[in-house]
Amino acid sequence: MPETKTFAATTLVIGAGELGLAVIAGLLERNPESARSTSVLLRPPAAEGKVGRQLRDKGLQIVHGDLATETVDGLAAIFAGFDTVICCTGFVGGPGTQRKITTAVLQAGVERYVPWQFGVDYDVVGRGSGQDVFDEQSDVRDMLRGQSATQWVVVSTGMFTSFLFEPAFGLVDLERAQVHALGSWDNRLTVTTAEDIGRLTAIILAHQPRIRNEVVYVAGDTFSYARLADMVADHLGRDVERVLRDMDRLRSEAAAHPDDGMRKYRLAFARGTGVAWDKAGTFNAARGIDVTDVPTWLRRNHVARGNGHLL
Repeated sequence: MPETKTFAATTLVIGAGELGLAVIAGLLERNPESARSTSVLLRPPAAEGKVGRQLRDKGLQIVHGDLATETVDGLAAIFAGFDTVICCTGFVGGPGTQRKITTAVLQAGVERYVPWQFGVDYDVVGRGSGQDVFDEQSDVRDMLRGQSATQWVVVSTGMFTSFLFEPAFGLVDLERAQVHALGSWDNRLTVTTAEDIGRLTAIILAHQPRIRNEVVYVAGDTFSYARLADMVADHLGRDVERVLRDMDRLRSEAAAHPDDGMRKYRLAFARGTGVAWDKAGTFNAARGIDVTDVPTWLRRNHVARGNGHLL
């Protein structure tokens, strides 16, 4: 007689960085009992560190594994023990990591997979955007669509909201009151906070009827660069310096620094295609789910000195 699973569906979250912790929080918020059937894949040093201990304290299991050094067969052996795998580790593993993880997931026969596609619409962006890792994401979609054994769900979120204000990206400088537009002031961006991505991913996975083999769009906010400058000025209570980085400048910068990932990101986002979608048509908007827009993020995370209080 074939063995019948009588336990709850098991889930593996790969990584416990900003997004991984947000997804874990979303899963536990939706169903606190899911901790008993949820595991987190961490490299051995991290598994025994502070994060690993905190996750164990919540009742989660820790699985040891190193995406960089483990073979496809080794990863497949790990993944085979889970019904759902959610990849929450991005491009830090280097080129080819997402293809490697996806190959292992498919080889393991995982029932459902949420790949690291929490970003732009790679179907629209396509290959040749100027950002090599975007090409790899297109490969991942081809791999998933080229098979039928593993169900998949892509959650398209746009840029992480916090990345707008990342100094290394150079888009918004709150201290200097500067906003840089990429390509054109009319180009648009979609952004979502990591916390909202975590909550929405949990809701999407729990949706009935089950969502399968689909790209699901979510958004915390969608706006033009001109509107972004207005929002920052409103928050700071003063005018901001508006600087346009046109395509010629971005191309020349990327060509002069071929190993600089941030310059490649700027070029890719400056194209203005596949990086934004109307918020009104998203999964969260259709269901009336509250999310954090840019003005709300600023009020929660930045002190506007000119106004003299926490905004």
